[in-house]
Amino acid sequence: MSTLLIAEHDGQSLNQATAKALTAARALGAPVDILVAGSGVRTIAEEAARLDSVSRVRLADDPALAHALAEPLAELVLSIAGDYAAIVAPATANGKNLLPRVAALLDVMQVSEVTAVLSPDTFERPIYAGNAIETVQSHDKIRVLTVRTAAFPPTEAGSATAPIETVGAAPTPPRSHFVSEALTTSERPELAGARIVVSGGRALGSAETFEAVIAPLADRLKAAIGASRAAVDAGYAGNDLQVGQTGKVVAPDLYIAVGISGAIQHLAGMKDSKVIVAINKDGEAPIFQIADYGLVEDLFTAVPALVAALDA
Repeated sequence: MSTLLIAEHDGQSLNQATAKALTAARALGAPVDILVAGSGVRTIAEEAARLDSVSRVRLADDPALAHALAEPLAELVLSIAGDYAAIVAPATANGKNLLPRVAALLDVMQVSEVTAVLSPDTFERPIYAGNAIETVQSHDKIRVLTVRTAAFPPTEAGSATAPIETVGAAPTPPRSHFVSEALTTSERPELAGARIVVSGGRALGSAETFEAVIAPLADRLKAAIGASRAAVDAGYAGNDLQVGQTGKVVAPDLYIAVGISGAIQHLAGMKDSKVIVAINKDGEAPIFQIADYGLVEDLFTAVPALVAALDA
């Protein structure tokens, strides 16, 4: 039987999390269908159809699915779940909202935050803030998985285009209604998918200093800005910038930690970065244990010097 992958998109284009989750879905060893659900999302379905090794794209285009509400989307997935041995979604906010409902409706166990596929029924996932890796085997008839996309490379576009099949939205009572959304806009890359991330910690001292020190470095490197939970709790940065176990999990090519001591919860969200650079005046800070490059220096001296060097 096939695998169903739930596409992640913003209503305009396919999120890279879909291509990364497709890599994990392909590792299950069965043909992969992608479900694109929303309103006016035909072009997104066409984008998904160009990804390599996709068997087919199932397009559910209906106003009831316009805002990715979990209730109607879960009913839709449930209506076609019998065709599949596994249902996969990226471990994003939408995936974490949707798949537990699907698993409950199917009365099966969900395997969350999968970081490796060992066989069609056996998976690895991190536990204890990433300090241990758990091997999970599922004997359920339909396996329901969320995938930690930082652990998988994206699947690129292939030479062929998969067929697109239309499916109808499952009728569902209006148990929830879309009211409004407030979106932030930025010229910087989106944090979860950025190639370079510059993160600041509580040592920066204030929201004004956080912006004055971190932003120039991020701008020079065309990087996304992140923050430790301590910085977010102190009000230096918004919740959407938090990197860590209870924030966003990132794995950029370059991660620069400025004034971050390296609490275990923060390390769980960035330790898979390709290159980690730490700047901290405390030479005993835990962040240096995983850093590829460490600079024991006052950040208020080191970061402006680094910005000046980049300008030069």
